Amino acid sequence: MIQRIQTLWLFLATTALLALFLFPYIQFTDATGVAKAIKITGLYHYTGTDVVLDDSFTVLTIATVLVALLPLIIVFFYANRKKQLTFSYLTIVVILVYTFWLVQTAKSVIEDIQLEFQNYGIGVMLPSVAILFVVLAIRGIRRDEKLVKSADRLR
Repeated sequence: MIQRIQTLWLFLATTALLALFLFPYIQFTDATGVAKAIKITGLYHYTGTDVVLDDSFTVLTIATVLVALLPLIIVFFYANRKKQLTFSYLTIVVILVYTFWLVQTAKSVIEDIQLEFQNYGIGVMLPSVAILFVVLAIRGIRRDEKLVKSADRLR
């Protein structure tokens, strides 16, 4: 059923992953003193008044869209809760792999610059928030499954 609570959680997971397009996940100053930001779309540097794209991450951008659509696709498996659970667990694994890819991309761009807490942007937390939303959706799917099984026992 599309109007269930897990639909809301899965929609929020998709929204959290798509928010990566808005927020950088690393901001730092390089050795020459230029402020830079790493977003999923590429490496940007700030000139006094403008933001300039230095390097584009096309494959990472496409992967972000695909990973973000996974929770939304799960919503449409509402008739088959087992399949919905399976795809939800798979989505968590895919988000974890995607997060590892984000970290490796950042490491390759930053090289030997030491990062501190203030260098991390909002984008660092968004995959974890998406995983939390998927876990809450799994909880809702299990609750529905339990409700259906109890109703079957009464018949």
